[in-house]
Amino acid sequence: MAQERNIFIHHVFFWLRNPDSKEDLSALIEGLKKLSSVKTIRKFHIGRPASTSRGVIDSSYSVSWQLIFDNLEDEESYQTDPIHLNFVEACSRLWNKVVVYDTIDAV
Repeated sequence: MAQERNIFIHHVFFWLRNPDSKEDLSALIEGLKKLSSVKTIRKFHIGRPASTSRGVIDSSYSVSWQLIFDNLEDEESYQTDPIHLNFVEACSRLWNKVVVYDTIDAV
């Protein structure tokens, strides 16, 4: 399998304020689906923790949002896109913690 090159990955992990609320989970996922319409996003994945269990796995989050951009400039454009700003305004009440990992090619 060939490695994807020359991309920018933005991976966001959300911890819901009310982790047992199916309504809050659905609202966050629906918000992320709407957010996926930002034009600079090449690909995206909305995920939940898998049922794997090993010492190195952190499955304490509620939802992950992985985005692939063509470059840093596209990711920066996403940050100020009105769709993204509206998502943060509408959905930030749902979470109490967010962690982001941004990555670029290592080689």
